[in-house]
Amino acid sequence: MASLQPQLENYRLTTAEILYRLPDHPSVLQTFIWQELDIQPQFPVLKRFLDFWHRSLDGKLHSDWVMSCGLISAAEMRFVSAELRLH
Repeated sequence: MASLQPQLENYRLTTAEILYRLPDHPSVLQTFIWQELDIQPQFPVLKRFLDFWHRSLDGKLHSDWVMSCGLISAAEMRFVSAELRLH
């Protein structure tokens, strides 16, 4: 139930694919997948994580791709064209 409150406050599931350079081999790129609830389009949680990465980790960031998707949406309704009963 604790994760429902942020979703009602317009938080969306955000996934970032981060490419970074290995500290010992700068010509080699490594992939890191990050996923968290965040607010689009400011992405404050992702920005804090990338700031932490820049300050604390040795791997230099190369690029990142961000995808965001809402988890709560309006319900879909469809009309049934037939009803079958099995006795």
